[in-house]
Amino acid sequence: MGSTSCLKNRNICILAHVDHGKTTLADHLIAGSAGGLLHPKQAGRLRFMDYLDEEQRRAITMKSSSISLQYKDYCINLIDSPGHMDFCSEVSTAARLSDGALILVDAVEGVHIQTHAVLRQAWIEKLTPCLVLNKIDRLISELKLSPMEAYNRLLRIVHEVNGIVSAYKSEKYLSDVDSILVGLAGEMGEESQELVEDDEEDTFQPQKGNVAFVCALDGWGFCISEFAEFYASKLGASSVSLQKALWGPRYFNSKTKMIVGKKGIGGGGKARPMFVQFVLEPLWQVYQAALKVDGDKAMLEKVIKSFNLSISSRELQHKDPKVVLQAVMSRWLPLSEAILTMVVKCVPDPISAQSIRISRLLPKREFLDSGVSSDVLEEAEHVRKCVEVCDSSTEAPCMAFVSKMFAVPLKMLPQRGPNGEIVSNSMEDIGGGDSDECFLAFARIFSGVLSCGQKVFVLSALYDPTKTESMQKHVQEAELHSLYLMMGQGLKPVATATAGNVVAIRGLGQYILKSATLSSTRNCWPFSSMVFQLSPTLRVAIEPSDPADMGALMRGLRLLNRADPFVEVTVSSRGEQVLAAAGEVHLERCIKDLKERFAKVSLEVSPPLVSYKETIEEEGSNPLENLKLLSGSTDYVEKTTSNGRCVVRVQVIKLPLALTKVLDESSDLLGDIVEGKSGQRNKSLEAWKENRAAEEENSVAALKKRIIDAIESEIECTSKEFESDRVEKYRSLWFRFLRRIWAFGPRQVGPNILLLPDGNADCYHGKDCILVKGSSPVSEMLGFLNVSDSKTENGNAANELGATRSLYTEAQNLERSVVSGFQLATAAGPLCDEPMWGLAFLVETHIFPAESGPNDSELAIQPEQYGIFTGQVMTVVKEACRAAMLQKKPRLVEAMYFCELNTPTEYLGPMYAVLSRRRARVLKEEMQEGSSLFTVHAYVPVAESFGFADELRRWTSGASSALLVLSHWEALPEDPFFIPKTEEELEEFGDGSSVLPNTARKLIDAVRRRKGLPVEEKVVQHATKQRTLARKV
Repeated sequence: MGSTSCLKNRNICILAHVDHGKTTLADHLIAGSAGGLLHPKQAGRLRFMDYLDEEQRRAITMKSSSISLQYKDYCINLIDSPGHMDFCSEVSTAARLSDGALILVDAVEGVHIQTHAVLRQAWIEKLTPCLVLNKIDRLISELKLSPMEAYNRLLRIVHEVNGIVSAYKSEKYLSDVDSILVGLAGEMGEESQELVEDDEEDTFQPQKGNVAFVCALDGWGFCISEFAEFYASKLGASSVSLQKALWGPRYFNSKTKMIVGKKGIGGGGKARPMFVQFVLEPLWQVYQAALKVDGDKAMLEKVIKSFNLSISSRELQHKDPKVVLQAVMSRWLPLSEAILTMVVKCVPDPISAQSIRISRLLPKREFLDSGVSSDVLEEAEHVRKCVEVCDSSTEAPCMAFVSKMFAVPLKMLPQRGPNGEIVSNSMEDIGGGDSDECFLAFARIFSGVLSCGQKVFVLSALYDPTKTESMQKHVQEAELHSLYLMMGQGLKPVATATAGNVVAIRGLGQYILKSATLSSTRNCWPFSSMVFQLSPTLRVAIEPSDPADMGALMRGLRLLNRADPFVEVTVSSRGEQVLAAAGEVHLERCIKDLKERFAKVSLEVSPPLVSYKETIEEEGSNPLENLKLLSGSTDYVEKTTSNGRCVVRVQVIKLPLALTKVLDESSDLLGDIVEGKSGQRNKSLEAWKENRAAEEENSVAALKKRIIDAIESEIECTSKEFESDRVEKYRSLWFRFLRRIWAFGPRQVGPNILLLPDGNADCYHGKDCILVKGSSPVSEMLGFLNVSDSKTENGNAANELGATRSLYTEAQNLERSVVSGFQLATAAGPLCDEPMWGLAFLVETHIFPAESGPNDSELAIQPEQYGIFTGQVMTVVKEACRAAMLQKKPRLVEAMYFCELNTPTEYLGPMYAVLSRRRARVLKEEMQEGSSLFTVHAYVPVAESFGFADELRRWTSGASSALLVLSHWEALPEDPFFIPKTEEELEEFGDGSSVLPNTARKLIDAVRRRKGLPVEEKVVQHATKQRTLARKV
């Protein structure tokens, strides 16, 4: 393995929607190129890469696994990945270690939602994709399409996939143009120009050789080049010109023996494109000859003789026509030959691939701070260049990326080393104690050479080589115990592995939790983090059936957290062990692994813990009036501290939906901004900016632009209903508020805003007091407010109020208490202690001198009697915020899944019945062209999704399938505290005593009951008179 040239290596992964044939295709590639590891007759039925019992039982892939294939003199590392949305994290791990991707699409079902997801993943990781159109045989045998109809279907799929990739290119190009327009300096211009040139032609073109047409189950497939070479001698044309003509509107004039366009053919009505005439029609003839009872058997003999196929007479005389057909087709157009030839030709070798992917793997970093050592920067740049050229020499620094850790039973480890020596598989390297599971690292070497016994540095994603003192916790030194070449479930020990290879590494179990960078030097940057399409949303609380097994459960959870790249293990505020998974299938597998592999104890699993959010209903249809509520309105909630020295007034409005979504999606970036401020508390904004990397400044400016765009879109909607001067007032009010952002919440990064009180606010009823004005650090960070302006405002505050210096100092000290009260309130709303969503609070806090209170007649009360003053302020702000929200028509917000369903026509009724029971909202339904299947798109609440797939299969006899993807948050329109007030409501519901709880109230009560909060409910539901049962003898 160490001597294999990088130029002869190919690293590919197979990506597709669920059940589109990835593992079946992998079986045929293994049967053709793995040196007898799998018999060709077992290919497609054994599912070699699905070696877990749960995978075989469910017939779906649940993890990414690798195998090394030998094709001619090429070494091809193939990674099979899952297609189910619950295991999308495994797609990310497979894509990071690969250079190219085989994108499979079912020719009957076409492009599905997960196809979009895997294409985006390949685009993000800068992989070179190849398109494989699978299940071509179903067009013939199931749909009974003619060759021309099949060609139009295939053409449409290729156009659709090209359209998806083109949209990603356009999105990147437009974002780069936006970045330039906002005034960001950089090298965007050249990259954008390059993308424009790339976009002139489609990514997938059969004439380029990067599209294959296959039937993975029967083991045959082809690219256009194979037919071009076959027809070149017969038609007297070059194979290159034929390859260009065999796709698209190109026709063959049999009279002139020339290839012409649509206009050059006579009798245009019956003209067939060359792909139909020379490729599809021969395939259709072979299928009809084999499968029809009165088929032309001479056609099969002709194919066998023409291509000199070696097929035994026993196979040809088989009673099952499908066996005969498979024998002929798999030898005429062998699948592994076609796919691997395409891979070698179209997928770049590691040297070429890493030069393309380097901007994604190790983004270039610029430093304006002269305090960084030049030696460190030079060595880091040298490492980056070695990764870029995939330097496989022993002198090159070693760089590898571990995309995930996976558990292997100790008994599955090889008993002999690379040289045949007997090795002892002890547990000392993994720190697993009495566990019989060994953790291996799934890694790709990008530079240098790895060898057994070598010492490397393990770098986390947060490691920064320029800050050696504070980065000790992000770097560890480890020794590699063993290296293995992965062969599906099997492991082949190797002594060394060079750059460009994918290997399994033993000895890193106690150093790596999920992913990390391995390096032979400290002076290098870690590889960029992987991007996951989803986040784990399904949460359950688990506990052992026997409390004595709690220790075993904790050890099992630690092992599971390391073994699964996507699972999250946390402890709730009530002390429960909470397990978060991507979906029901993922959760079931995690629980099964805990019970049988990691913890080996009986478990009690709670019903799913669904997250909600709390918001308010918008007041009326005039947004300008809503904003005016925050400026001089009397519609506020007022509360006073226990000692009477502080009065808090709170007003609240609802933020525009677009702005709420931007803040919700940008929580990570907002977290970086807040941390950057707290870490540089004593420095000015300019000094902070100078010490940040250039790309972070770009992202802050981009976030500012997104916030402004969100508000502008809201203003644009408003401008259609109101005159221009009112719209301008609305715009000026919003931008005034953007200059007064005190904090975001909850946890400093949420979609709620705390606004600074108006500096011109009157004092409390003319009393001698001071207003806690606060500061606007977030507005400064986002660039809505200049630092000099905020300093001027704060510097003159004491003089404006004419208050004593001591009282002013006390007000300054209480600023943190106000913010903390706001954070507590937004983290737990009044309905059911769930986070608030999309609200803006204006908090005015008035502080009185120690000898007086808000009422002159009230006697001075000692503050010590009621505890610390800062704590009282914090509590009052929290209670006031919650009360202000309750006053403004509170609403519950629930998460929604986007659901894509496929069902036959006869089961549409039962499918809609299931959807209606689950409170689903149907978006559209359309019939798939050329089939009896309907595709239905709907939104399903997450709370109603548990058991949805099982119920759907039960009611439709297994004919329907559904795929759920987390989409968005949506407010329930129902008022949880509905009381009849109008004449119509009173006529319908009476006085309200008999009104049943609506959906929102039921959900709120369920959450409150789970959290142990008080619930208003009748103890006796159905009271009846006492009955005395007569005893009859």
